[in-house]
Amino acid sequence: MDQDDPTAHEAPDEGQKPWEIVLPEEGATEDLGLFLAEFLLPGDVVALSGGLGGGKTTLARAVIRELTGDPDLEVPSPTFTLVQPYTGRDGRMIVHADLYRLRGADELVEIGFDEMTEAAITLVEWPEQLPTRAGPVLTVDLSLRPEFGEGSRFARIDGTGGMRDRIERARAVRGLLVRAGWDLAERAHMQGDASSRAYQRLTNPDGGTAVLMISPPRADGPPVRDGKPYSAIVKLAESVHAFVAMDRALRALGFSAPRIYGEDLDAGLLILEDLGSEPVVDAAGPRPERYAEATRLLAKLHATELPAVVPVAAGIEHRIPAYDLEALLFETELMPEWYAPGIRGVALSPDARAEFLDLWAEALRGALPARPTWTLRDYHSPNLIWLPHREGLERVGLIDFQDAVMGHPAYDVASLLQDARVDASAEFELRLLGLYARERRAREPNFDVTAFATAYALLAAQRATKILGIFARLDKRDGKPGYLAHLPRIEGYLARNLEHPALAGLRDWHARHMPGLLAPA
Repeated sequence: MDQDDPTAHEAPDEGQKPWEIVLPEEGATEDLGLFLAEFLLPGDVVALSGGLGGGKTTLARAVIRELTGDPDLEVPSPTFTLVQPYTGRDGRMIVHADLYRLRGADELVEIGFDEMTEAAITLVEWPEQLPTRAGPVLTVDLSLRPEFGEGSRFARIDGTGGMRDRIERARAVRGLLVRAGWDLAERAHMQGDASSRAYQRLTNPDGGTAVLMISPPRADGPPVRDGKPYSAIVKLAESVHAFVAMDRALRALGFSAPRIYGEDLDAGLLILEDLGSEPVVDAAGPRPERYAEATRLLAKLHATELPAVVPVAAGIEHRIPAYDLEALLFETELMPEWYAPGIRGVALSPDARAEFLDLWAEALRGALPARPTWTLRDYHSPNLIWLPHREGLERVGLIDFQDAVMGHPAYDVASLLQDARVDASAEFELRLLGLYARERRAREPNFDVTAFATAYALLAAQRATKILGIFARLDKRDGKPGYLAHLPRIEGYLARNLEHPALAGLRDWHARHMPGLLAPA
């Protein structure tokens, strides 16, 4: 391997062979450029190699036009200027370089090449002249191959730094779109969540829309306890199979989960019905009618005998994991680990932490259900879509339920009524709790309201404790401070929940170790 090769510092990604394709005419080279542009990110280098006339500039021009959103943009070869910068339609910097005439690495230093390209998508013709650099590199070798027809080119595509995985995922996406009839759709990125999933809205030429969900299988994180990663302990979905199973199970009960138009289970790709974006809240907070329907939906769901094993596809089943004491207790540990030191500035002693966990273990035993039900887990305003053209409970659209577990019905009720992102009064909460109780009793005359109220307080407190820890972790570890704006609201929920007699021990613990939390500003 040439020591001046930009990929010389790193072996190609393991697990896949290079992608080799024939490009029969110039239009196919341009189409390849549009395809590659789909997955390029700031900091990437695209190394375009091959002889004169191989199509390097044609390919670079297609990539740049797609990234800028200007199909008629003039993209000359930068043979004489060495580099030519562009600004993408989303503000990202794009740098096109041609190093054929480069006399030495000092010349790149003089023009500030490293600084210019550090956060840019950089396309480099004649990359053999590029000094070794870190980061993802996509290599595209182009050559004229007349044996495949006049004007034909042969492309060999490879990469390092995770680039091969991106190539394979993009190919899988393209294949799914073709199979499902959405290959002509325009794709626009949608706002995601705190997870690793990504979403794109697809718009066909006829105006029809769908949602592309990109959810590759979850890689195991480092073991954190008893050899298990965090995701396994708290029962997070490992693959898109869980979403598909819960989606079909919810739809079978008559609820408005999105239809699945196409799927690639191994790649973690789904094309879903676009339920729209009509929220169940407005600028003033929860919309009462919509929250009432969402509450009634839970009452109907929880009054139904539900299986713990649901089908994914022919011959494939998904076992819904139990939301057990291990998972519930482990989630509470996020507060002393992240929130206490990071937000409150409290360094808890080992004895204080041990007492905290003992108190939670004792309390949570009172929230283990005699008859577990589907706990969707993220049943709150961001994941509820209002569908005004449907009737009854079908007006409540459901998304983001892949982490569903078999748990206590009170958890999802607390998730809805103590929404981390929406202000709602205690009176509003109590009114909807009363509605839920009436709806449950109408279906189950023996429904125990008192026992449910206790479990509600316990699980609402557990959930608030967990979320305080998660939002602190998102800030301190992941550099996402935006979630801190919700902390006062969640602190208020926790203080309210700790008033319940079943949580007296934990209230006392907070009074001794974090008294400010019991009287949030």
